[in-house]
Amino acid sequence: MSGQFVDDERFDGLYLNVANTTRGIEPLLDTVFSFLRRKTDFLAGPNGQGSEVAIAKVNEVLQKHVDIYEATNRKVKSSPKKKPASKTKEVKKQTKTQPAAAPKPEEAGVIELGDDGFDISNVPDSVDTPKPAADDVSSSPPAKTKEAKPPPVETSTAVAPTIEETEDGKLVPSIGNGSSVEGKYFWTQTLPEVTVTVPLPENTRARDLTVVIAKKKLKVGLKSQKDAIVDAPLTRAIICDDSFWTIEDGNHLVINLQKSNQMEWWDAICEGDPMIDVTKVEPETSQLGDLEGDTRQTVEKMMFDQRQKALGLPTSEEQKKWDIIEKFKKSHPDMDFSNAKIT
Repeated sequence: MSGQFVDDERFDGLYLNVANTTRGIEPLLDTVFSFLRRKTDFLAGPNGQGSEVAIAKVNEVLQKHVDIYEATNRKVKSSPKKKPASKTKEVKKQTKTQPAAAPKPEEAGVIELGDDGFDISNVPDSVDTPKPAADDVSSSPPAKTKEAKPPPVETSTAVAPTIEETEDGKLVPSIGNGSSVEGKYFWTQTLPEVTVTVPLPENTRARDLTVVIAKKKLKVGLKSQKDAIVDAPLTRAIICDDSFWTIEDGNHLVINLQKSNQMEWWDAICEGDPMIDVTKVEPETSQLGDLEGDTRQTVEKMMFDQRQKALGLPTSEEQKKWDIIEKFKKSHPDMDFSNAKIT
């Protein structure tokens, strides 16, 4: 069963994010083994057989990938090279321009690593732009030429949610209790987390992106473009260690942000973005029903208080205070409360 994960690329975005943060092979491996030590019983071994079994398993998996790496290298080196055709005719005086040699299929999939063990094969080659031909010198001004527009980039066909506005100018939450920012992304949320989906050009890979997830900032951009898609402070703080991103279907980036305060709804992702009306947020019934008793009561109380505030009515805590006061008044009918200031 473990063999199906040998060449699995679904987690490349997550690990690239960790690699960009740790900046080294040993710190990267430390994060993996730290997780196994803190969150699992891996180091205890199956049925408590001890850490020697865990070490043996790590060595076994490492050796498996070493064997795959060496087998791939041998295949590349042993592939036959095409011999140049023998010359049977005289070379003509006029030579034809030969196109640049395309990379071999075997070499196209090889990733170049730097001294620190990270991929440096995505460095773009410099492109020489042809110089325009010199115009003939004349007394009349040169004619203006229209600049050629680049072809449109084929991007993800993911459908953004429909946007509706309330009377006070805020947006009605779409399905998923989020909204969309035109030309950038669309987002959904639950109480614990926010999911941001950014459409990308087709066949985009993790190495083509710059993604920065900070406690109070989010930045997303394509390395081939000067301007970032998203580069702004977040409206709320997040837990960076539990947040991550992945590329799905090669045409959209999915960012999962864990909220620091997991008992509130966000009205926007980044500062300056259109805000939704959080009083109209409606969690899915199935999700609310799956919550434990205390947590469900807290969520229902929060939703009730939000609606009460929107209607200008007392919250549950304020209502409790008034009930206590009314009960006290009934118990002491001889007392005069007409001039009492109750807050």
